Amino acid sequence: MVAQGADARSMNFETLSDAAHVMDRWSLGVGYEFEQRPDGLPALTKTYGFQWKGRPRSMDLGLLYAALQQGQVKMIAANATDGLLSNLDLRVLRDDRHAFPPYEVAVAVRQDSLRGTLGLREALLELSGKFTNSAMQKLNQQVDGEHRSVAEVARGFLKAAKLDVDR
Repeated sequence: MVAQGADARSMNFETLSDAAHVMDRWSLGVGYEFEQRPDGLPALTKTYGFQWKGRPRSMDLGLLYAALQQGQVKMIAANATDGLLSNLDLRVLRDDRHAFPPYEVAVAVRQDSLRGTLGLREALLELSGKFTNSAMQKLNQQVDGEHRSVAEVARGFLKAAKLDVDR
């Protein structure tokens, strides 16, 4: 969860529990899926007892940050890997009561692809552990914020990780 930077900082908020104590202050922006998922809005509201200022506003994920910047909402349900988190004056509030499960990168590949593609297993093993939330946030910022191509960003990541990009 991300709150407007000045609001969260002025009240010294670090966690969702901190924010939940301020009743009727938070207008919330969420993606459509977050509103419906059991591990989304229902979990957040139940775990922390938020009483939202009005009904949470559902919108396309691409509009959440603009709505926050324009003051249409004071808090959004963001992803830890969103590139815009590193650019804007925002405060990421820690989920101190663990309303949300950990969301981690996982690679799923079909067995026949592993058997039929020479070097695929080894390449995937080389990537293992390199996609942290922080790394993904930086990569997403390069694509979303700097408007670089996905191919260019991926090549730069592989080169920085000292992986053979020309296989």
